[in-house]
Amino acid sequence: MSERLFLYFILCLHFIVVFITLVCATDSTDEVQIEVIYLPENCTQKARKGDLLHAHYDGYLAKDGSQFYCSRSAKDGQPHWFVHGVGEVIKGLDIGLKDMCPGEKRKITVPPSLAFGEKGKDPVPPNATLIFKVELLHVRRGPRSMEAFNEMDHNNDRTLTKEEVKEHLKMEAKKLNVQKDESYFDAVVSDVFRRNDEDADGTLTIKEYNVYEHDEL
Repeated sequence: MSERLFLYFILCLHFIVVFITLVCATDSTDEVQIEVIYLPENCTQKARKGDLLHAHYDGYLAKDGSQFYCSRSAKDGQPHWFVHGVGEVIKGLDIGLKDMCPGEKRKITVPPSLAFGEKGKDPVPPNATLIFKVELLHVRRGPRSMEAFNEMDHNNDRTLTKEEVKEHLKMEAKKLNVQKDESYFDAVVSDVFRRNDEDADGTLTIKEYNVYEHDEL
């Protein structure tokens, strides 16, 4: 092999190594890192997509460790209720909560691409890696589970009316001691049917309602 070809080969090899390094670095920054801080002995009930989670969490900027959110001091200091895996929290946090059980504590590191991205969201700056310390308090089967469907389907006709869905939402709010106006429930029901009533017949079938499909009939 001539000296020129040998140098060309070395140069190409160098570029390949650099490219692989960059690709691997990009992949690694797009991953959510999960550190279990505390795991209770009984960890049989685990969070699944569509479940209703009750949790406290604190948010920090990875760059300097400054805190940008604390559920214990925000608003009334109560833990948050939210549906897991449907976009009610940022995608990286949803990923980091998967299979978490009540009583468990985690440290979840979220890259910018799975947080607030290039634009950021005040007080989070653009391209910020975030760290969340989460304590999960309760896990309940979410409003889209088959258990919930069966609870709402009072006449067992395998379809849900707007009245049935609204009554269920009001019942759940009462259990959680959440006070909402009648207009709130009307708005939620309207949105549910707008998104899921595919044939626009004013009722929801099991297929239309069970969008998360993690339960068997």
